[in-house]
Amino acid sequence: MPQKISIIGAGYVGLTSGVCLASLGHQVICVDKDKDKLGQLEKAIIPIYEPGLAELLKEHQTNISFTDDLAEAVKQSDVIFIAVGTPSLANGDVDLSFFEQAVVEAARNMQGYKVIVDKSTVPVGAGDWVKNEIKKYFFGEFSVVSNPEFLREGTAIKDFLRPDRVVIGCDNNDTRAKNIMSDIYCAIDCPKFITDLKSAEMIKYASNSFLAAKISFINEIANICEKTGANVGEVAQGMGLDSRIGPKFLQAGIGFGGSCFPKDVAGLISIAQKNNYSPLILQAVMAVNESQRDLFAEKIIGLLQKNNGKTAALWGLAFKPETDDIRHSPAVDIIKKLLTAGFNVQAYDPAAMDNMKAIFPSGQVKFCDTALQAVEKADVLALVTDWLEFSQTDFSKVKSAMRLPIIIDGRNFLDPIVLRNLGFDYFGIGRTDF
Repeated sequence: MPQKISIIGAGYVGLTSGVCLASLGHQVICVDKDKDKLGQLEKAIIPIYEPGLAELLKEHQTNISFTDDLAEAVKQSDVIFIAVGTPSLANGDVDLSFFEQAVVEAARNMQGYKVIVDKSTVPVGAGDWVKNEIKKYFFGEFSVVSNPEFLREGTAIKDFLRPDRVVIGCDNNDTRAKNIMSDIYCAIDCPKFITDLKSAEMIKYASNSFLAAKISFINEIANICEKTGANVGEVAQGMGLDSRIGPKFLQAGIGFGGSCFPKDVAGLISIAQKNNYSPLILQAVMAVNESQRDLFAEKIIGLLQKNNGKTAALWGLAFKPETDDIRHSPAVDIIKKLLTAGFNVQAYDPAAMDNMKAIFPSGQVKFCDTALQAVEKADVLALVTDWLEFSQTDFSKVKSAMRLPIIIDGRNFLDPIVLRNLGFDYFGIGRTDF
């Protein structure tokens, strides 16, 4: 049975969730304060970079609308998803100001039974706070549910419509909320894991922190491989064949970035410390991740100094391919270190150029229109983001354009044998055999 759903917050999570829920046949109202954004969305123009989202919106426009009238949206809906941003504060705590404001505004406009769904990533215990806060403004029946998102930028539609699982957290005796949430996701073929509020909230933090730990672990192994002569690619492949470990998230490189892993690991560290527990593994995960991009920058600087070079070319600025997101991108720190050391930087990314220009104004970095333009007269080429475009580049033209044929591959993405045969000096992560 189609549900009437409001989603407060039309950012990455809210917009993707709204469009996907509309594609399942639900009637969705997306609420946002940005009128320019709403105007674009009404025309099916997507303000974020996410493959396939604009097409899905156009296909299901009759099931979704956009407004800045939160009060009216709440009144017209039976289920209210809160999907506003919860960024990290400088000390690692979660900034709940937008979330708290959304809860209060929703509570003030509730009429009749509603299900309030926490889609934003919030600390363990936030659901209880939501219940208490709503009771200050609304005296009828309502339910509070935690429904964490596990969307990956670049594959968000697939992640929503074909997920590994849907997690639903609510009070054990709240059959009404369980039935409504199960109905919302009934068309999605995957396990529906129903648990209590606090466990659902913890599942999001624990899942992302574990995946971040795998990345930091294999990067630590890669650094040891470089010291001992082992090949981290072979090591990861051998490890991944163990069914207890699996092959995913064992790709050595320059660490994780984006809006989820850094924020969620920092958030879980903060949650632990507030509860008088010192999370040593999580702290190490963050430390290794920070050091990995430092080591990569130092390798680039070392190669430039060794060869009397002045200019580094960077391929890739987004924290991962198929997105324009540069939040916590390794490229930001790498560029800063190169500029501080006195080197020139020429950069190219298929999607993230405008976002990076906002951090490095014109003149600090030369932003180029193509991958080939970025390597013109460069002394070192550093691959930072593994966009497919880069593996399909004509490297004979790359070599002709560069002053020196040196490549340092921060994702172990390029074929070292092909590059060596073309005359490049190739350096990867955790690989000393090339």
